Amino acid sequence: MSPENATSAAKPALRWVWACALVVCIFVASGQSQVAAPNIIDFDKFAHFSVFGLLATLVARALGGSDRRRWWAILIVSAYGACDEIRQSFTPGRSVEVDDWIADTLGAAVAVTLYQLWPAYRALLERKIFQRRLRTDMQPAAIAKPAPTAEAPADCPLSQ
Repeated sequence: MSPENATSAAKPALRWVWACALVVCIFVASGQSQVAAPNIIDFDKFAHFSVFGLLATLVARALGGSDRRRWWAILIVSAYGACDEIRQSFTPGRSVEVDDWIADTLGAAVAVTLYQLWPAYRALLERKIFQRRLRTDMQPAAIAKPAPTAEAPADCPLSQ
């Protein structure tokens, strides 16, 4: 396999890195008996909405392509949210809450819909973070030309 083919084959797999990393974080956090959170009423619902919305956006980006695939992202994330709630029933001090699963699913649906229908939001998420920027004030022709050298005057001691 040529290096070019290896790179193009790796790109789809690299799209899943962030989604998988977030799944691991959710898995670890939901396995804890107590999760640190501020003492705000229903803050956990906002956290579920936000985190699973982010996860659905990452899955939608990884799946790419058509609108149909983006709906698959909502379904996948909703199913993962349900599995996560069931898993919590086996963790001491935790319980299954259908409201959490609803927040997971709503967060996924809202985030994917925004990603799909709002071009400015999608452009913000698709912007490359570490991209080299070319200086626009320097023209390539100006860079290639050597700077003109001035000859020293005849009465200058350095010219002798």
